[in-house]
Amino acid sequence: MTEILPAVVDGWQATTNLEIVSVLFGLAYVILAAREDIWCWPAALIGTGTAILLFWDVSLLMESALNVYYLAMALYGWWHWQRGGPDRASLPITSWRWRQHALTLVLIAVLTLVSGSLLTANTQAALPYVDSFTTWAAVITTWMVTQKILENWLYWIVIDAVSIWLYAERGLMLYAALFAGYTIIAVFGYVQWRRNLSHG
Repeated sequence: MTEILPAVVDGWQATTNLEIVSVLFGLAYVILAAREDIWCWPAALIGTGTAILLFWDVSLLMESALNVYYLAMALYGWWHWQRGGPDRASLPITSWRWRQHALTLVLIAVLTLVSGSLLTANTQAALPYVDSFTTWAAVITTWMVTQKILENWLYWIVIDAVSIWLYAERGLMLYAALFAGYTIIAVFGYVQWRRNLSHG
């Protein structure tokens, strides 16, 4: 315990304004998404824009690239939630069958192994396999959010838990704390969306 407190203090003192802005808007995105509020997407746009620069600076190349994708998904999600339902109405929540999840998990595993090996061989990327896993899993799960797939929240619980360790290891203590919060919010998001699905 005596070693943890100084590490937390040092991590907080190293936190930049860019990280603070990114964290605040990232937190707003997840809270609003859990409430099925369409304003989650503008919050995502700002949070991811700042995160691109932040992760590039600490050599998490896949995380930086991931946030470029998030920018595009924020714009698509904004449109699709409004117009993606039947007759271009608001998009309803749906649930996937187990076969769709099995295919998704295999795809995440293959992409993680391929990009992790490429990063190891060709770059100085930190923690290439962990970075690749959180990146590819988040790519697919973000698309699930834009489609309002209920189980996206279960995927996020795993991704966020791994990300806590990844960010703490790279000295991004505020981001590590943010993802601890994300993990909790994902649980509530799943409960809320499941309730909305059953009442839909």
